[in-house]
Amino acid sequence: MRTLRSILWSAALVSTLVAGAETAACAADTAYDVLVFSKTAGFRHDSIAVGVQALRDLGAANDFTVTATEDAAVFTAGNLAQYEAVVFLNTTGDVLDDTQQTAFEAYIRGGGGYVGVHAAADTEYAWPFYGELVGAWFASHPAIQQATIKVEDRAHAATAGLGQTWVRTDEWYNYQTNPRSTAHVLASLDESSYTGGGMGADHPHTWCKTVGSGRSFYTGSGHTQAAYAEAGFRALLLGGIRYAARRVDADCRPETGYSTLYNGSTTGWSQAGPGGFTSTDATLSSYDGMGLFWYSAQQFTDYSLKLDWRLAGDDNSGVFIGFPASADPWSAVNNGYEIQIDATDSVDRTTGAVYGFQSADVAARDAALNPPGSWNTFEITVAGERLQVFLNGVKVNDFTNTDPARSLAGYVGLQNHGTGDDVSFRNIRIKPAGVDRTVQAESFNSAAGVSPYTKAGAHNGQTLGYVDPGDWAAYAGLDLTGVTRFKARVVSGGPGGTIQIRAGSATGAVLGSVAVPNTGGWTTFADVSTQLSGVPVGVQTLYLTFTGTGGGLFDVDDFTVARAPGSGAITGPGWTCLDVSGAGTADGTKIQLWTCNGSAAQQWSPVGQTWRVLGKCLDVAGGGTADGTKVQLWTCNGSGAQNWTPQTDGSLRNPQSGRCLDAAGGATADGTQAQIWTCSGGAAQRWNLP
Repeated sequence: MRTLRSILWSAALVSTLVAGAETAACAADTAYDVLVFSKTAGFRHDSIAVGVQALRDLGAANDFTVTATEDAAVFTAGNLAQYEAVVFLNTTGDVLDDTQQTAFEAYIRGGGGYVGVHAAADTEYAWPFYGELVGAWFASHPAIQQATIKVEDRAHAATAGLGQTWVRTDEWYNYQTNPRSTAHVLASLDESSYTGGGMGADHPHTWCKTVGSGRSFYTGSGHTQAAYAEAGFRALLLGGIRYAARRVDADCRPETGYSTLYNGSTTGWSQAGPGGFTSTDATLSSYDGMGLFWYSAQQFTDYSLKLDWRLAGDDNSGVFIGFPASADPWSAVNNGYEIQIDATDSVDRTTGAVYGFQSADVAARDAALNPPGSWNTFEITVAGERLQVFLNGVKVNDFTNTDPARSLAGYVGLQNHGTGDDVSFRNIRIKPAGVDRTVQAESFNSAAGVSPYTKAGAHNGQTLGYVDPGDWAAYAGLDLTGVTRFKARVVSGGPGGTIQIRAGSATGAVLGSVAVPNTGGWTTFADVSTQLSGVPVGVQTLYLTFTGTGGGLFDVDDFTVARAPGSGAITGPGWTCLDVSGAGTADGTKIQLWTCNGSAAQQWSPVGQTWRVLGKCLDVAGGGTADGTKVQLWTCNGSGAQNWTPQTDGSLRNPQSGRCLDAAGGATADGTQAQIWTCSGGAAQRWNLP
């Protein structure tokens, strides 16, 4: 929100943008050079020649020059340095020798761009780096036929001009693996629309990713000669090249687990104040104001909110979070926080700023921001009272709320600022944070029979005590989306009993129950846990009801509602990621903290009590037990040095040593060594599992 524009964009630029957003964006590109490589050591596509010519034509119209070759000798460090991107156009087989591979890998990891077209996935099967770069290798294909492509991301320059579906004819590849866990999928195939699909309901077809400091874009289309005459396919190639060559930015981190708030349907949304948004082609477009279009169906606590937005020119809008339900848009202004969208305002109220409270990192913002007329992507993460803003995958703000009158928990909404402030939004989606929520049991909102009891050894100094059969306690405002587990810290010198977990009321359906034993005395604490089923999504009131025989059954210290670990990033102190140094795979490779980037070196998978990445395990060096023992990558061997158990305070405990995974010195800088240390529950030991 703002009342006065500080800078006006030139009328010439605005008129150009109105004439055509993509043309304006391309016209603004500085000239660059692209190498097109089409060497084949296997099947040779008869479309290569027309493909090369199509790329030359695109270059002539969009300020990049094309050098086409099938001579692998050009893959030297000195020669590759002159190109912003390299296109592998229907390459097949082993096309580079070891020296050429080394030069190309260094080029990519150092910031170069790669574009793979169709049979680029049928290339260099014995070279692990290339598999990481292309995202997935070819497995098979049916006959050429028509199929429906589902466009999942319409903000990327390659797909922004497409509709939600795209029907065309090509040769449709099946892949050996699904790239979704390591790449950002832009489009996928609807296997019900053709015959011969082999990947099921999730069949990625076009994707992008980062590899080291480099960028990668791949599409499975491009087999036929006719494809290169299609306007849509040529625009797809152009957008992929512009992304790889860093002429446009995008969030190409892997993305899974999000729920849609808006992708064409406005169900659950309400308008507060004047003006509003039209909804056409799964796109919200503002008119008049000043009002707020807010998602009134649900409020949120810890989460990641992603949305795509576009300004026409020098316009004004924002994303509001953490406000209470209200038909007055000023309630969001006065009680919530606005993440501003307006690149021309003052520093505390410009794109990426927490309006009026904290400026964005302007240098980082400017480097990541696409110009008016182009789409941008925000990710807004909330963890407790910490707010972070990512623009096209780059962090541009990190803000902590310290105002007791405000909170980051609440509703989310979009501002329509006023007549002439034209903004559009697409693909609004949200994912509950992978953070288990621990609640002090004595901090109930309502209860029957029970009351707080001061006890030595209890977390926060108190337990929920005086528990008798038929008693209950209620806890409001818990986001249960994705919750599958319940864990409680209990103590009992009495008969013990059972905790029943319910939602909605004290007589609601039982989601799970867990027996509480006599723990050995009223000062001996123990953990009990159970799986839950039928858990409702969204913010709910959770009820604990208690059964047993006799009186004084047990005390409850605290409880945790948890989500089952999946595969993905493990985030830790400073919202950094647990990372394998240099994506190395040798035994003993350093495990460290690093800026989250979605790379394969940060994609962890739980297997039993182990955490695995790049085919190896998270390991305590030498099976050590001393504070400061380094944590490393090592061949999985089933030893106790590789076992880790999540704790209710967010820590990962190695049972063999009795110590917790820890960031050395409590640091958060890139390269901070992971180690084990005496478990403390401190910030250096809190890890958010995927």
